[in-house]
Amino acid sequence: MTPLLDVSGLTRHFGGLVAVNDVALEIAPGSVHGLIGPNGAGKTTMLNMVSGHLSSSSGWIRFERELITKTPVDVRARLGIRRTFQNLKLFREMTVLENIMVGMHGQTQCEIWHALLRTPRQKAEEAAIAEQARKALDFVGLLHLAEMPAGSLPYGSQRLVEIARAIVASPKLLLLDEPAAGLNGAESKKMVGLIRAIRDSGVTILLVEHHMDVVMPACDTITVLNYGKRLANGTPAQIREHPEVIKAYLGGGVKRRPKADQPKAAEAAHAAS
Repeated sequence: MTPLLDVSGLTRHFGGLVAVNDVALEIAPGSVHGLIGPNGAGKTTMLNMVSGHLSSSSGWIRFERELITKTPVDVRARLGIRRTFQNLKLFREMTVLENIMVGMHGQTQCEIWHALLRTPRQKAEEAAIAEQARKALDFVGLLHLAEMPAGSLPYGSQRLVEIARAIVASPKLLLLDEPAAGLNGAESKKMVGLIRAIRDSGVTILLVEHHMDVVMPACDTITVLNYGKRLANGTPAQIREHPEVIKAYLGGGVKRRPKADQPKAAEAAHAAS
């Protein structure tokens, strides 16, 4: 089967630090592919390069056989790659429905003068977007909160709002960055069900997550990163029994990078410079 996403030799340097080092990744269409590893392993850096929020130092990325290594993030979104973020990025004062509608505006056809003049064509398009947003909210179980300010919702519900905004435009590939972060046990279990439901609707998922009680039941395939390199790749059962993975991650025996050398810290310093 031809992979939906095919990554080869992907590398990212932050000064003298190699955050991601020659990583290869293939994601089959219609699957949930997990990306796990210790803090600082390069998981979010990988996600940022796939989404286009961060350029790679070397290597290439193909999506549906098309080379997108240097494609801007907005073009990747229009091609069908959408994502959520580890730190919530909602418009807190806007309603839940308005937040979801934002996820559709990359697909709008009306030009700006239609919006300025509030033409019938623009009104019809806006109504269609609102209806699509309600369907996405219903899918994640939050339709009854559509008119509430997004910032007033409990944390777990805000997580669902961000996922609904990411799926409203029917993406082909959904990148989830720690969707279970901050959730309790019951909420994490519901997240597993939602991830499966999104996959069953025809969306391929790349999942970065620390909670093994989410990763193992949700994923079809898992890739393990450690110190920026690919350590292992296989089914959840294979990863659970892999001796190097147990030593480096599942068993907690890994020697972590010094805090100042972790890719996320380097990435933050790079963004600020």
